[in-house]
Amino acid sequence: MSASITLSGLAWSTPDGRPLFSSLDLSFDTDRTGLVGRNGVGKTTLLKLISGDLAPQSGKVSVNGTLGVLRQAVQVAPDETVADLFGVRSGLALLRRAEDGKAGVDELALADWTLETRMAAALSRLGLDAQPETPLATLSGGQRTRAGLAALIFAAPDFILLDEPTNNLDRDGRRAVIDLLASWRSGAIVVSHDRELLDTLDSIVELTSLGATRYGGNWSHYRARKAIELAAARHDLADAEKRVDEIARRTQEKVERQARRDRAGRAKKEKGDIPRLVLNARKELSENTSGGAARLAERQRSQAFDDSVSARQRIEILQPLSVVLPSTNLPPSKTVLRIDKVGVGFEPDRPILHDLSFAITGPERIAITGPNGSGKTTLLALITGQVAPWQGTVRRMTDFALLDQRVSLLDASASIRDNFKRLNPQAGENACRAALARFMFRADAALQTVSSLSGGQLLRAGLACVLGGATPPPLLILDEPTNHLDIDAIEAVEAGLRAYDGALLVVSHDETFLQAIGITRWFELGGSGSP
Repeated sequence: MSASITLSGLAWSTPDGRPLFSSLDLSFDTDRTGLVGRNGVGKTTLLKLISGDLAPQSGKVSVNGTLGVLRQAVQVAPDETVADLFGVRSGLALLRRAEDGKAGVDELALADWTLETRMAAALSRLGLDAQPETPLATLSGGQRTRAGLAALIFAAPDFILLDEPTNNLDRDGRRAVIDLLASWRSGAIVVSHDRELLDTLDSIVELTSLGATRYGGNWSHYRARKAIELAAARHDLADAEKRVDEIARRTQEKVERQARRDRAGRAKKEKGDIPRLVLNARKELSENTSGGAARLAERQRSQAFDDSVSARQRIEILQPLSVVLPSTNLPPSKTVLRIDKVGVGFEPDRPILHDLSFAITGPERIAITGPNGSGKTTLLALITGQVAPWQGTVRRMTDFALLDQRVSLLDASASIRDNFKRLNPQAGENACRAALARFMFRADAALQTVSSLSGGQLLRAGLACVLGGATPPPLLILDEPTNHLDIDAIEAVEAGLRAYDGALLVVSHDETFLQAIGITRWFELGGSGSP
């Protein structure tokens, strides 16, 4: 029997009672499947149910085959090594005893002499220079992710379960993961917001509060299908609204015809041309006919109205965010930022950046890229004045705003509305509400406390408060804005940034995101701390 995973009648609720799944039926074969959906919908929980880390509250999970799991973040013990991640500590210990001549005859028969070669091949495939004895605690988060993927390759399971495998990886690390999945020939279930990665997969499963829907094909095919669904929803809305208008028009015409007949009947009655018995019969027939027609019209109107509401809700779910922002009024020739021959670091004689020079002129859109540890975050701290240069000069020639991953410019204890008013003190209540509505914080949604927001909502709120004022800052600086966001949130951020006409400086490894926001210049830092 071929490898497979089957979920039957699966149900799960959060500890506070919020249902994530109810009677979920889903199956996976040896295709590579992307699992997408908004943050909080239950993607990671579903992987845990499949792997057995969680038990379903009802329903059944059937796994035919072996599983390998890569989790989002794992705490490691100080003495835990790469060999432990591969599950070969005892096998390596046996080889070491054999090399020292301390292994018995029975032990030698059990030794796997290919172990180290196979480990090295798996680590090399992920571009990781590490030894079996390397402590995991000495590896960065990105290196640990690569080591975990190498361990999965080494184990060769029937299915791999990956939870956001490209988070916190630099461009080379992301490329290694994408190449791995592109060449993976067993089953894979991948939770990810990385659209470049999702484009290498065979199918997409979208998880929503209503259940799961499978789309054959990769991410691009899925988006094309969603565009067709949006067009169909718009057609259904137009049709329903047309029916509502038509029913209202016909109802009004009937009312007017009936009024004319009633007037004519009253006139004849006053003349005495028609016997009273005939008049009463006609009146009763008219009332019955009018009542039946009115009830039919009301049913038709109610159905058309319900159809329009349903279509509008589908459009709100499917339609990408579109944002119109005030202009920054940044002249094309104005120099926004100039850095001349700068050097900086945190330890004497060990500069992170040195002899660094560049300028931003007008509404340029610049991406800062480079491997982890090359100094990207240090450069942003230098530009924003959080760190002083050892030598050289940094000249900021206009107002700017920094949105880091925590969006720390917002007061977490205050509402989105109050944060907007604090950052835009000249804005009145109507202007404030209109600006927040453009970023989908309408009515009471604008009153949410910042600390209660999801990652995507938090960044969207930060953009609304910074860019929604009468005159947005001419320079916007973003530090890894797509980390930990779901795809809907990323696309909302992209829409906001596309509408911004100031200068943009972005640190990101997400090439799809950088292309979507129209980057015009790439500035890559090397490991030596120079461009």
